[in-house]
Amino acid sequence: MTDEQLNALKIAYTYMPQAIEVTRHEYGDRYAAVLEHIETVRAALLESGIDPDEVAGEINPELSPNSCY
Repeated sequence: MTDEQLNALKIAYTYMPQAIEVTRHEYGDRYAAVLEHIETVRAALLESGIDPDEVAGEINPELSPNSCY
């Protein structure tokens, strides 16, 4: 995967719902497919050495909370 493709995947991931937000009530019968899609993207990021939980802060640093360790 090129750097541009990886960056595009990161951007797309930031707009995906979090798995915890995906319910049958919100997504109907498609909820299982949506969860599979989220997991597919997470796996692709992990295979590329990217922590999916850190992507949103990297793409939109102004929207992520500051850490105060």
